[in-house]
Amino acid sequence: MRMLIIDDDGRARAFVAEGLRQQGHTVDEAQDGDTGLHMAVDGAYDAIVADRMMPGLSGLEVVQAMRAAGLKTPVLMLTALGSVDDRVAGLNAGADDYLIKPFAFSELSARLQALIRRPPLADHSARHVVGDLEIDVVAHRAVRAGEVLDLTPHEFKLLERLARNAGQAVTRTMLLESLWGFHFDPRANLIDAHVSRLRAKVDRGFDYDLIHTIRGVGYVLKTPD
Repeated sequence: MRMLIIDDDGRARAFVAEGLRQQGHTVDEAQDGDTGLHMAVDGAYDAIVADRMMPGLSGLEVVQAMRAAGLKTPVLMLTALGSVDDRVAGLNAGADDYLIKPFAFSELSARLQALIRRPPLADHSARHVVGDLEIDVVAHRAVRAGEVLDLTPHEFKLLERLARNAGQAVTRTMLLESLWGFHFDPRANLIDAHVSRLRAKVDRGFDYDLIHTIRGVGYVLKTPD
């Protein structure tokens, strides 16, 4: 993949760029928003990581200009501003995901992969099929191997998010942010507890497991390899 990192903090930029290069990606770097926007418009990137607060054009302004120019390149915005209003402003500006500093590189990498591989945000499919599991979003109904699953509203939302990203890693933080609006786990095991209960209903008693743990990252919904 070809990535662009836009960040005026040289150390932070080098940290992210080096980690992505070690994974085999081609990485370009921009030290300010103006240069980053020029590179984003002229280059064909699979994903962009942009710091929110920079001299000149901010990360928000870079994303807004990209979207105004018709660029749909996925953008992961980095910031030390962690309030709900800050995150909403970033997403409303056109960013596809929002990661709070400090962060683990493993989570940044997983989020980028999810952005690159997932369907566009505007594509809200009403039906998901993964193996013998069928989810009807409109009817709020999940059926596995012909058996209707008795899910709570939160369990259904959790399963639908996993199914929408079937085969792709979904981090605990991503689940917290999308389902509860948190960027941290207030009870340390909120997601794990919900997934455990969901597994008991989705996997127990069936021929194979669909929900799998990715240690240190999160979860994935997939059929056996």
